[in-house]
Amino acid sequence: VDIVAVNDPFIEPHYAAYMLKYDSTHGQFKGEIKVDGNNLTVNGKTIRFHMEKDPANIPWSETGAYYVVESTGVFTTTEKAKAHLKGGAKKVVISAPSADAPMFVMGVNHETYKSDIEVLSNASCTTNCLAPLAKVVHDKFTIIEGLMTTIHSYTATQKVVDGPSAKDWRGGRTA
Repeated sequence: VDIVAVNDPFIEPHYAAYMLKYDSTHGQFKGEIKVDGNNLTVNGKTIRFHMEKDPANIPWSETGAYYVVESTGVFTTTEKAKAHLKGGAKKVVISAPSADAPMFVMGVNHETYKSDIEVLSNASCTTNCLAPLAKVVHDKFTIIEGLMTTIHSYTATQKVVDGPSAKDWRGGRTA
């Protein structure tokens, strides 16, 4: 994978470099990271950094980006994710479940992918964990119905201490 551009509408290049250099989960990045205007250079590889809130305004074609991974969690419908195509991207992979984009899970239904699909979803992390195992069991024994439990670590939108939540009262409780 050749990363040629990144768009993050919420942070500037210097902060992105800092976040990459000092990752709380993976530790300190041992390579070299530099910022030059709107470019990040990682181990000598220049990556164009955009800060556009509207994906239609990102000039993906200027960098040669063919595939765009839409991972903001904001543009998860086909219509919204298609905005990336206006900037020159050829394919958009949504990294979350989508209400209307076709979803593919490797080892489960990836053979049904057609090359003319411009926007697709890689489903959810839970689906990518459960579906391959469920497929093996179903193919061998036939699952009529099932129940599963998923346990996640904190996400960026969950509170680590109790506080108010505009969404719902339970959302204000510690995850």
